[in-house]
Amino acid sequence: MTDSENTRREDGWSFETKQIHAGQPAGGDTRARALPIYQTTSYTFDNTDHAAALFGLTEPGNIYTRIMNPTQDAVEQRIAALEGG
Repeated sequence: MTDSENTRREDGWSFETKQIHAGQPAGGDTRARALPIYQTTSYTFDNTDHAAALFGLTEPGNIYTRIMNPTQDAVEQRIAALEGG
C-alpha cells in the first residue's frame, strides 16, 4: 500500500481508530498487525551511492536510529494524524 493510499484509507477513520492504527501501513515486510519496535542502531546501505543519497537527503531512508527509524516514523505519523495534519 502506498503512502497516498494509506492516507486516503485513514481519512475515514474515527479518532479512536487513528489512535491505534494511523501511521502504520497494513502488512509491510513482516505483515505484522502490531507496530514492531526496531531495536537496531544502524542500517546497511546498498553501496556508496545509496549511502550518499541517504545522507544527502535526496532519497528517503534510514541512516542511524537517533536520526530516524521505522518505529519513530510510525509514531510521528500517528501523532500527526491525531492532530489533523
